[in-house]
Amino acid sequence: MARRVSLPAADDLFRPTRDASGEKAVRAVPDADDTKTGTGSATSRERVARAAAPKKDVAPRSSGRVRHDEKMTVYITSDELLELEHARLSLRSAHGLAIDRGRIVREAVAMVLADFAEHGEDSALVRRLSEE
Repeated sequence: MARRVSLPAADDLFRPTRDASGEKAVRAVPDADDTKTGTGSATSRERVARAAAPKKDVAPRSSGRVRHDEKMTVYITSDELLELEHARLSLRSAHGLAIDRGRIVREAVAMVLADFAEHGEDSALVRRLSEE
């Protein structure tokens, strides 16, 4: 007797991630709050309020594994891409961190921005850009 496999319908696969009013309906990937605390994700208003609140000497962190609403294209050389891929594979083999290249780039940007916010003119970013 042949068994029929139950597959999701097209409506389940292609569901909107926002409802008509623009509020969050379904997240394609859980928010960072979901993975850390196991609680419901913050609404967009709560995230904006948190971002606008004054920070208490907290270094900026990368956004991590969340659904990103903004996109930026960056062109890099083949050597830079190869180095990035080597770093990704090294993180996976030596440290057990299975992350993608985008996550590495977001972490690197967060680190550079934190250094710039803390050290200003003496930051590595200013020094390296001044060398060019």
